[in-house]
Amino acid sequence: MSKQPPDIVFMFPDQLRADFVGCYGAQFARTPAIDRLAAQGMAFERARSMHPLCVPARAALLTGCNAVSTGILANQQWLRPDHADCGMPSWPSLLSAAGYHTEGIGKMHFTPWDNSEGFDHRVIAEDKRHVHIQDDYADYLAEHGLKKPRGWDEEGYTEYRMASIGSIPTEHQVDNWVGREAVRFIEDYAGDKPFACMVAFPGPHDPYNPPREWAETFDPADMPEPLAGTKDTEFFREEHIRIHISGSAKVDLATFPREVKQRIRAHYCALIAMIDIQVGAIVDALDRRNDGRDTVVIFAADHGDFVGDFDFIGKDIFFEPAMGVPLIVRAPGITPGSRSRQIATVTDIFATILAAAGVPNETGKDSFSLLPQPDAPARQYALGAIGNGLSIDDGRYRLSRYDGGLATLYDLDEDPGEQRNLIAEPAASAIRERLDSALAEEMLAATRAGHADKRYPYMTLTPDHPGHRRGWVRPYPFR
Repeated sequence: MSKQPPDIVFMFPDQLRADFVGCYGAQFARTPAIDRLAAQGMAFERARSMHPLCVPARAALLTGCNAVSTGILANQQWLRPDHADCGMPSWPSLLSAAGYHTEGIGKMHFTPWDNSEGFDHRVIAEDKRHVHIQDDYADYLAEHGLKKPRGWDEEGYTEYRMASIGSIPTEHQVDNWVGREAVRFIEDYAGDKPFACMVAFPGPHDPYNPPREWAETFDPADMPEPLAGTKDTEFFREEHIRIHISGSAKVDLATFPREVKQRIRAHYCALIAMIDIQVGAIVDALDRRNDGRDTVVIFAADHGDFVGDFDFIGKDIFFEPAMGVPLIVRAPGITPGSRSRQIATVTDIFATILAAAGVPNETGKDSFSLLPQPDAPARQYALGAIGNGLSIDDGRYRLSRYDGGLATLYDLDEDPGEQRNLIAEPAASAIRERLDSALAEEMLAATRAGHADKRYPYMTLTPDHPGHRRGWVRPYPFR
């Protein structure tokens, strides 16, 4: 009898940076459940979000194709409705076709927000800044006489740059609700099919608004000092201030006192600690199942958060606080407590889920499985793209080129705080040339992958091709 495919649970907090997690060196953090998961599996120490912005990162994860290929470079964009026909199916649709039940719980950031994108069933919480969406969480709050708060209506929001006191009681807070829904699904699922469940927490994304009892559990004085701004980061400062005043945040970062940064960091830690409790409950529920199948558990984030580094909050540029994410895989064949220095990306989760399910990866053009497989190809470079620039990363060095002319090159081993830009240093010229060459090559490959749908059957040497006659309608997309 052939071995049954495993059950898969993929947990995905929004905007969680790696160095605020205990197993990634954060002694000030309280993440025992995430740390335990790392002790049971493999932690990838050089995990990157190469598209450090919510929607581009999620489109790449969903399809296994980078942002150059998907064309999704900003939060105001989404995949075309026929992306599967164009050669970019979602991993939930591929697993569903292979006999899995696919469940999506929490924040997915799809457009429309209630689109399935291949999931057989969804329980939706498009929360934090998305207060007007009438999703399942909004219905739940209404049943308890509550509604999603606008950020600036919460205590301390404006003064402390979104580090407010949450007005929703802890029991009903969104990440706790998402965690309970995930546990309920795992405990109640009785189908004959294996399941793949994605649990997407809306936190610790801003607003940094834990309930009061949680906000008081972390002392701002215990938080690590933010990284100082540099000449390179100053390049982005004016635009950073503008978008936070005019956008959905509505906070003014023109002045950003140290004590405010430390409060943001403490509130961020509190939100992470709340999510950690839910991670533990979900893993425990999964381990209690006795359905005869193995389990695969993946934990990662879409991108990080500056939380005061360089005088920034949020993400959207190619610096480590925005790009460095936790990525942990627990699966049969992985040595417990192992660590990998191989570069890995959020987009690689696509191929990893497919490999766990035994489904071939025929479409994820920029996705490499993170499971141990003999003779499997390994990633050499990671291509990054968002609306304001491009980046190439080999795990140690990161070269970025931005709209407006700024170019940066950092040695992340020797300069993890990205304080010394090597781009113009003669001693780094060979590294710069190698990465520029890799950037061009990766860009070309991604462009080809993103436009394969536009091909059509060859005509010139095919005399009976209908395209030689009037009125031919070109088949689209090309298959």
